[in-house]
Amino acid sequence: MSDNTQITQHDPNAMTRAEPDEARRRVTLMPAVDIVEDAHSVTVWADLPGVQKDRLDIRVHDGSLTIDAESVVPVTPDLRLSHAEIRAPYFSRRFTVSEDFDTSRIDAVLKDGVLKLTIPRRDEAKPRRIEVRLG
Repeated sequence: MSDNTQITQHDPNAMTRAEPDEARRRVTLMPAVDIVEDAHSVTVWADLPGVQKDRLDIRVHDGSLTIDAESVVPVTPDLRLSHAEIRAPYFSRRFTVSEDFDTSRIDAVLKDGVLKLTIPRRDEAKPRRIEVRLG
């Protein structure tokens, strides 16, 4: 062993206090979801802890549904942060939506860190009963 032995390696992607690039420090998570489909709609529940309505962006374009959200960790004004290993996460998830669903009528509700999206089926895609006549 020599005096020049490297004990730890420098990680160029590691956070430093002087790091100005916010995107490099941001942690992106894929939120956990539950998806339930029935004859009338599909409902998506996404876990978005710490997300407020003004930090939530839901977009639909060309059959793709995208959820982007940023969590907020409240810090009191008199607190001086000297070291942080936990950052407020950024959530992102994308889904492909079948043409059977009417994306123009999506209902979105955010409550207690859970986003509930309800996407109704198009009327022509709903199951229907066919009457049989005696001939």
